[in-house]
Amino acid sequence: MFLPIKNLLEGLDVDSIPLSRKRELDQLTNYVNESLNKHQKAQLTFICTHNSRRSHLCQIWAQIAARFYEITDVHCYSGGTETTALYPRVVKTLKKQGLEITKNNKKENPKYYIEYSEVMPPIKAFSKLFNHESNPTANFIAVMTCDHASENCPFVPGAEQRIALTYLDPKVSDGTPEQKAVYEERSIQIATEMKYVFSNVTTR
Repeated sequence: MFLPIKNLLEGLDVDSIPLSRKRELDQLTNYVNESLNKHQKAQLTFICTHNSRRSHLCQIWAQIAARFYEITDVHCYSGGTETTALYPRVVKTLKKQGLEITKNNKKENPKYYIEYSEVMPPIKAFSKLFNHESNPTANFIAVMTCDHASENCPFVPGAEQRIALTYLDPKVSDGTPEQKAVYEERSIQIATEMKYVFSNVTTR
């Protein structure tokens, strides 16, 4: 794992997470433990409306946190109820936090290759529907990361379990002087919570 990413994760304080929020996160930890025991792998699909901000941040930090704790059989995905594109400020935020990111030359909805390790394959990030062919169709948990998707997508075909783990949308800061700080704050919040989730996984 790249040293800046390792150092960032080591410095995140999971004790700062409120107890009520930890109870929500424990649902995801429990699924990972159960799935590793039952299927020998755990598949997590994070879903928001446009698959442009929160669901990608969750997918990326969950995958990294699993590897940080050397939990190898965790596979993270993301999708939306609509498609747009990965928002550029998300990319800038992750780069600043130590990830190495390249993209193809496609102008609309480009595909990004996000690297966090010298040995692990990059995470491929682009906006897509939650039932896109690159996502699992069975034996996965659907994690709803925004209220709109949670309310308007009550049923996710193929999901063994569906939970709501919502985040405030950093989009509210777009076009304001606070945008940079808000995106960094949301990314760190998600990274901290994913660290908590995988720090409590007991099955390796």
